[in-house]
Amino acid sequence: MGKTAILGIVLIVLGIAGLLFSHFSYTETKPVLKAGPIQVNSQEEHTISIPTIGSIVLLLAGAGLVIAGRRSA
Repeated sequence: MGKTAILGIVLIVLGIAGLLFSHFSYTETKPVLKAGPIQVNSQEEHTISIPTIGSIVLLLAGAGLVIAGRRSA
């Protein structure tokens, strides 16, 4: 299996993951005030959306690379 086919498989896996997990969120803690021993923090939740069309493009590109990798071998 060549490098092209391996890259295609990686893109297919990323495309499937993008379709399964259409968004994910994480929490970021930021310091607001530091005054001696007193510290006040703020937590912000961020949500990142993965576009469906991007996942589909990754799947198609990965499939194309796998096919091209098999034909060249």
